[in-house]
Amino acid sequence: MGKLRGFLEYDRATSPERDPGERIGDYKEFVGSLPLVELRAQGARCMECGVPFCNHGCPLGNLIPDWNDLVYRDNFAEAIEQLHRTNNFPEFTGRLCPAPCEAACVLEIDEGNAVTIKQIEVAIVNRAWEEGWIVPRPPRARTGRTVAVIGSGPSGLACAQQLNRRGHTVTVLERDEAAGGLVRFGVPDFKIEKWLVERRVRQLVDEGVEFRYGVDVGVDVDPVELREAHDAVVVATGARVPRDLPVPGRELDGVHFAMEYLVQRNRFVAGAPAPERVISAAGEHVIVIGGGDTGADCVGNAHREGAASVTQIELVGEPPASRPDDVTPWPRWPMKLRTSYALHEGGERDFAISTTHFSGSGGRVEEIHWAQNTGVPPFDAVPGTEEARPAGLVLLAMGFLGPETGLLEQLGVERDARGNADAAEFETSVEGVFAAGDARRGQSLIVWAIDEGRRCAAAVDRTL
Repeated sequence: MGKLRGFLEYDRATSPERDPGERIGDYKEFVGSLPLVELRAQGARCMECGVPFCNHGCPLGNLIPDWNDLVYRDNFAEAIEQLHRTNNFPEFTGRLCPAPCEAACVLEIDEGNAVTIKQIEVAIVNRAWEEGWIVPRPPRARTGRTVAVIGSGPSGLACAQQLNRRGHTVTVLERDEAAGGLVRFGVPDFKIEKWLVERRVRQLVDEGVEFRYGVDVGVDVDPVELREAHDAVVVATGARVPRDLPVPGRELDGVHFAMEYLVQRNRFVAGAPAPERVISAAGEHVIVIGGGDTGADCVGNAHREGAASVTQIELVGEPPASRPDDVTPWPRWPMKLRTSYALHEGGERDFAISTTHFSGSGGRVEEIHWAQNTGVPPFDAVPGTEEARPAGLVLLAMGFLGPETGLLEQLGVERDARGNADAAEFETSVEGVFAAGDARRGQSLIVWAIDEGRRCAAAVDRTL
C-alpha cells in the first residue's frame, strides 16, 4: 500500500449531492464525484489490514484494496483493468449497490468511518469511459456453440458478455423494448441515467451479442423449440412477482404495485407515449407501503411529480440508530436505521404499521386505515391505535416473491420451496437449461445478479 498511515491522516469524505430542493425539479442524477485530489486521498485511506474483509463482503469478490491503491497512485488505467476482472458493469454497481463492502471494511469497526469504496469504484469507471479505455472485446474465434439468454437485466447481460467472450454465439431475448431489466425500467433516472445502460449494451452488440427485443419467450416463442435450437438456454428473467397486500379495498383504483408505477415513470422520462391507464402522484396524498429501495424510488418519483404529501410506512419496528453488535456484528451487514435519499427530499416515515383496509367512493381509493403493531412478528395490532389517513395513490413496495412461473412450467424446470428455479449449480432439472440471478436465488442485490450471471456463464461454458 502506498500510504500506510493514510487512514489516520485523512477523514472519510462522501460524494457531493445536489440540493434536495433543487433536484426534485428534474430527473437528472443527483450524486456527483469528488475532485481527483480528494479521490486519491480517499484511496489512501485503505489500510494494510492483512485480511481484506471488504473483498469478502462484496458478492463479486472485487479486488478493492488493489484498485484503492491504484487510485491513490493516480493509475486509473490499471485500476479499471482490476475492476473489470470481477465486475462487468461497475458504473451500475457504483451507483446502485448499497455497498456491503463498506460495511465489511476494517475501518467500519469505528462505525461510519469505512473507506468510501463505492464512490472510488464509480470514479474509476467514469474516468475509463472518458479516456476511451473501455472498448469492445470480441472473441478471437467462435466455438460453433449457441446460447439463448432469456432476460437482459444485469444477470442476463453479464452472462451474455462472458459467454460471448468465450467464443459462443449468444442471443439475448427480451420482452421489453430495450435491454437493462429493472436497471432501465425500475430504477429512476435520477439514480442512473439510461444512456449509461445503453452504452454498455452497445459494447455487447459490438462484441457480437445479438439482442431481440419485444420477444416474450413462452408467448411469442415456444421455449421447448428455443431449447432445441440452441446448445444451452439461460433463464435470467428476474424475480418479478410482487408481494400483494390482501386486505379489504385492495381492488380500489389507485392501489398499485410499486413496479407498475416506476415502469410508467421511467418510460415517461424516456419520452414514450402515455399508456392508456396513467398512474400519477401529481397532487395526490401518496402512501408508500414498504421501506426498501423500491419504496424509496416511489417516494422520489412522487416528489418530482408534485404530490400533495408522501408518507412511507413499514411493517417492522424502527431499527436501532447504530449497529447492534449482538445481532449483526462487524463485518456483517448491519441492521440499523437508514434514511433514504428520497426522505431527505421530503415526506414522512412511520414504523410498526399494519394496514387494515382501504376505503373510497366511486371505485377509487380515498383513505388508508391502519393500526400500530408490536414491531416484531407476528406484528399483533396495538389496541386503540387505529387511524385513517387520506390516500389518493397507494403503492405496494413490499418485495418480490420469485420469478413468473409460466416460462419455467413450459420448460419443465423444477422449482424450490420458494418458487425459484431449482438450480443449485446453475443448471436446472432440465438438461441444458440454466438459471441465474433473481430467477435462481430470489430477490437480491445488483451485485449478486452480476455475480450470478458471471458464474452461470462459467458453468455453461464448462458444459459446452
